[in-house]
Amino acid sequence: MAQVQITVNGKTQRADVETRTLLVHFLRDTLGLTGTNVGCDTTQCGACTVLMDGAAVKSCNVLALQADGAQVTTIEGLQKNGAYHPLQQAFWDNHGLQCGFCTSGMIMTAVDLLSRNANPSEAEIRHALDGNICRCTGYHNIVKSIQAAAGK
Repeated sequence: MAQVQITVNGKTQRADVETRTLLVHFLRDTLGLTGTNVGCDTTQCGACTVLMDGAAVKSCNVLALQADGAQVTTIEGLQKNGAYHPLQQAFWDNHGLQCGFCTSGMIMTAVDLLSRNANPSEAEIRHALDGNICRCTGYHNIVKSIQAAAGK
């Protein structure tokens, strides 16, 4: 066992974790933040994507110990004062989701993209989403949603 201190969605969290605990399981099982999904456990699907120190990471590939001292943002941390983040609203407005399983990972990946490029082309959006899999939508409305949120 080891102790970690991770700032999650602006709140400092301290906990004892087994050294093999993945960040995704720390977020879901220890903190109860279930918006970060466990999909493939092999970094293929992107459903577990969160921001760590501002960069998108697949939390099924990061040990909780590796996040010690880091700032982590989950999908739950995007909403401010009861208002959806512009990307969350754009996904809603543009039907960028169906079953919703991949949505949190898609949105977190897009937050990272838009923080680096406020007005990405369709090709840049599709490239950024390359590590995220959606089995329902065909990606058209996901891309449309990210384009709608760009610059907001």
